Amino acid sequence: MARLAGRRLLFAAPVLLVVTFGVFAIAAASPFDPVKAYAGTAALGADAETLARLRENLGVDQPFTSRWWHWVTAAVTGDLGHSSVLRQPVAQVIGERLAWSTLLCAVAFAVAVLAGTVLGVLAARRPGSPLDRAVTALAYSLEAAPVFWLALLVVWVFALHLGVLPAGGLTDTASEQVTGAQVARHLVLPAGVLAVSQLPWFILYVRQGVGDALAEDPVRGARARGVSERTVLLGHALRSGLLPVLTLVGSRVPELITGALLVESVFSWPGIAAATVQAATAVDFPLLAALTTLATAAVLAGNLLADLLYGLFDPRVTFDDM
Repeated sequence: MARLAGRRLLFAAPVLLVVTFGVFAIAAASPFDPVKAYAGTAALGADAETLARLRENLGVDQPFTSRWWHWVTAAVTGDLGHSSVLRQPVAQVIGERLAWSTLLCAVAFAVAVLAGTVLGVLAARRPGSPLDRAVTALAYSLEAAPVFWLALLVVWVFALHLGVLPAGGLTDTASEQVTGAQVARHLVLPAGVLAVSQLPWFILYVRQGVGDALAEDPVRGARARGVSERTVLLGHALRSGLLPVLTLVGSRVPELITGALLVESVFSWPGIAAATVQAATAVDFPLLAALTTLATAAVLAGNLLADLLYGLFDPRVTFDDM
């Protein structure tokens, strides 16, 4: 296990370098002007000399390769630079928002895994039954629904029409402090929408895996010996049927991050979504590079976690084979 993790860490370093280089290259080719984004309306009346001086102060007059190398060498020492659009150190920008994005993604992912497993098992018990057809139809319908559409729909139903849950934000409007109860209430809708966006994949994978396991000879033999259906399902079929689901842990991370950005924007959740949008539109090189590096690291960590889980739970796979 340690050897596998070490190999992946060595592989991650060049990947992160290539990703950050690509971010700086794409940002340099962007039609957005970081100087005008930084100066705002004041740039409309500024002369060319003032804009050139501001461009020099921001460091955007240098080739993007020089800016990239300066950012990389500084990031190694822990200095992620200064965000020109948010007027804060990049580390502070991420530190203030990352915890809320992590909370949202963790809750949504846990709900998606649990609900998808339950629905997938119920559907796999009797293939072709009305319950199986209903669960499968639900999964395909949710798979085709855009995340932002689901978010707007639940806001209209639960916040505007029924008025049972808040439409957005982290706390109530008149609240002067953040409390756990308020955060929990405000988390229900965004976490629910994000979980629903990931739910179809877990339903379909669990249904297929458990269904195939129930058709295997060892399971049929257990049934023939009079083993209870509960033991057959939970002790035999579910254990082997859930192995393919472990691969989803890594493969769903990119879409989970993308969906979280959309959900945070709709529900005004104080995560990294707003910072990402502002960094992209203002061509904020340091903040863009840091956020992209963070997202890439999350994807690599998800893939590593999926491989580790597969190696731990599947006796046919060893870590040396990975």
